[in-house]
Amino acid sequence: MASVFTAIIDGTAPAYKVYDDALVCAFLSRDANRLGHTLVVPKIEVDRFTDVPEPHYSAVFTAAKTLARAIHVATSCKRVGAVIAGWDVPHFHFHLIPMFEYEDLDPARAQRYADDDNRRMQRRIVDELARLDGRA
Repeated sequence: MASVFTAIIDGTAPAYKVYDDALVCAFLSRDANRLGHTLVVPKIEVDRFTDVPEPHYSAVFTAAKTLARAIHVATSCKRVGAVIAGWDVPHFHFHLIPMFEYEDLDPARAQRYADDDNRRMQRRIVDELARLDGRA
């Protein structure tokens, strides 16, 4: 059965996408520890990260590295935390979490942000990705 992430990738479920290529999609987390909390997922539906085949596995982490740089600038956070938890949705997802303090990694801090806030953050991350791409 297809996960909600597959529906987001296919465009049949709403999400604030910040990155999309042939192998990877990234979007703001609905339940976010901090505004800018982003999920990076392979476009193939695989439950556990240890089962994700190449080149999808490497593509997730390559995209995450660039996304983390963009999130860092877009949020002005101290660090971008990275977590693979795998509990909520049976589709491997890599969390990139803007951190101002270590406790920002605590999933109990997750909340839903207003649509306007998410749209602004989406734009800031996408704009920063474009700026980074122009430097490459």
